[in-house]
Amino acid sequence: MGKTARFAIIPLMLCFFCMGFVDLVGIASNYVKEDLGLTDSVANIFPSLVFFWFLIFSVPTGMLMNKIGKKKTVLLSLIVTVFSLLLPIFGNNFYIMLIAFSLLGIGNALMQTSLNPLMAIVTGGKNLAAQLTFGQFVKAIASFMAPYLAMWGATALIPSFGLSWRVLFLIYFIVGTLSTLLLLTTPIEEKIVEGKTSTFAECFKLLGTPVVLLSFLGIMCHVGIDVGTNTTAPKILMERLGMTLNEAAFATSLYFIFRTIGCLTGSFFLRVMKTRTFFIISVCMMAASMVLMFIGDSQTLLYCGIALVGYGNSNVFSMCFAQALTAMPEKQNEVSGLMIMGLFGGTIFPLVMGFMSDAMGQAGAVAVMAVGVVYLFTYIKQLKTS
Repeated sequence: MGKTARFAIIPLMLCFFCMGFVDLVGIASNYVKEDLGLTDSVANIFPSLVFFWFLIFSVPTGMLMNKIGKKKTVLLSLIVTVFSLLLPIFGNNFYIMLIAFSLLGIGNALMQTSLNPLMAIVTGGKNLAAQLTFGQFVKAIASFMAPYLAMWGATALIPSFGLSWRVLFLIYFIVGTLSTLLLLTTPIEEKIVEGKTSTFAECFKLLGTPVVLLSFLGIMCHVGIDVGTNTTAPKILMERLGMTLNEAAFATSLYFIFRTIGCLTGSFFLRVMKTRTFFIISVCMMAASMVLMFIGDSQTLLYCGIALVGYGNSNVFSMCFAQALTAMPEKQNEVSGLMIMGLFGGTIFPLVMGFMSDAMGQAGAVAVMAVGVVYLFTYIKQLKTS
């Protein structure tokens, strides 16, 4: 890696941090629910809306990268993200939040699709896996900082400038602006090659291949459980233990701490054991977590459940993604676009969970996530034994 490339890594890692902003949606939707007096089913529209845009923007982003290049596409994603963070600073009504969360989802869909390929250009392919793993670690820092920043703002432990918990948006707005300016001024050489890009029709046609369809559904379940736990964990503690939202906010951070540990250790375990074996262990951990979150009535049991799903769910995406790519190496662009579309699962699960929790408490939301875990058990047979 040349000197220029080494300097370029710094703004790219800041971009990974900005990619983690999307995970503020879980704790933010809980504070919006409390501020505006919303039901669970209405409040869960916010996380659902964020991930809806992955269905719409993943393939068009690939087309855009062909036309304007990867760096400009990442810059565009940062601009959209920064603007989404600016809006809540000026108000906290339902429609401002609706627009802000939509823009946050659009910006993140652009970033998820374009940042990894840009990293591949900067590294020249050397140590790419290690750099991407470290990028996910940096992303996770933003994820588990969000509940703390919101809680500190709400309890005035940090200067909140009258914004209360919404100071979270101000802090991330400043970081996002810095990241944009740093990437803008960093020279990155890339060749923009005009070529045939995946279309919606080509992507959806691949769903006729069983392993692609089942991997797509696996990623939908992974993201649904991820967003679901992010959103529901504090609500479970509030319902069962009588905690306030500020006290329960730690649950979201605990989830992201164990997801981060899972990302870092998973890359090692996947080198020393069969993918199928590690997948089985991961899904069994998730199943145990669902039981604990469904019946747990003590802080210890519930924290154990949240930690288990954080670790168990941390590598499901990469294993499903790799399985689909390996199955159709000649269609990697199309398969990649389709797998990113699978992040749409973050829309479906919270919506259903909101209705179930309104009907039967947070145990209903956990039951919806448990359906996703059951599906992942059925996916095991798709994984190669060798």
